[in-house]
Amino acid sequence: MKRIILILLALIALAVFFLQPEKRTLPILGNRDVSPAGDTVYHQVPDFAFIDQDSQMVTNATFASQVYVVDFFFIHCPTICPRVKKNGLRIYEKYKDDDRVALLSHSIDTRNDTVAALKRHALKLGIDTKKWHLVTGDHDAIYGIADDYFSVATEDPDAPGGFDHSGRMILVDKNRHVRSFCDGTDAEDVSRFMEDIDVLLEEQYPK
Repeated sequence: MKRIILILLALIALAVFFLQPEKRTLPILGNRDVSPAGDTVYHQVPDFAFIDQDSQMVTNATFASQVYVVDFFFIHCPTICPRVKKNGLRIYEKYKDDDRVALLSHSIDTRNDTVAALKRHALKLGIDTKKWHLVTGDHDAIYGIADDYFSVATEDPDAPGGFDHSGRMILVDKNRHVRSFCDGTDAEDVSRFMEDIDVLLEEQYPK
């Protein structure tokens, strides 16, 4: 009888093990190459250097131990930016006290969105500037890095406000890999995106 009980317990343990749901992971997005040694080389966000609303230099090193959420905007945007920022504030509030997560917003209006203007905008949003960096910088550098985040940012005199840009929000891991994105104007998609952030945090910071 004792042997039968042990066998039953072992079978139950095996059943529990195999019936556990498979842990979800996020893909690494973008093109990939193969090194001469045969290793897979994934797309990475390149080196960058911008200035935030506190006149502080923001570089890759700023996010060295964090995952971060990226978007492109301009302060006087008459179309999608207010909706993207509203949903960005949802992400900010959820992870406000989580040092593993940060936010990075690039202004594409490098002429008008000065450091002082970005500071006023940050105060209006009510955000902690150590948590959410609103940055400006060299025009070509801002527009060039949008491609590396698989986003869109162009000057277009025919577009509302003079700029054509994506409302996409992008999730980047500690290794500079793009792991997920969402439509920042769509509240439901942003909710799904926050679930992706949680999945990435579990991967990057195992307990």
